[in-house]
Amino acid sequence: MCLGLPMRVDEVDGTFALCTADGRAERVDLALVPDAVPGDHVLVFQGTARRRMDAQEARLVTEALAGIAAIMAGQADAGLVDRAFADLANREPTLPPHLAAAFAAGRKEA
Repeated sequence: MCLGLPMRVDEVDGTFALCTADGRAERVDLALVPDAVPGDHVLVFQGTARRRMDAQEARLVTEALAGIAAIMAGQADAGLVDRAFADLANREPTLPPHLAAAFAAGRKEA
């Protein structure tokens, strides 16, 4: 399984950037995100930035990935899920807008 990782753009050189996350640096292709500038956060998948993301979203994804790593390493504690998935804990699930609209349309027809 492959995951997109949030990284911070530190330097831009043409269509590539030096990005960092968790103390490691990586050369990232910016062809799909040409407007990225130093200080931006990007979602990186297989060496390519797929989209820009704000700092809050980057933090939430990073915390979720750290939580998954802790669970897989057998280092989970009782509060890990609430900390790692703070944006999902203690709330009702919601549908993405396109599914909510389809669901609402289906209910009107019934």
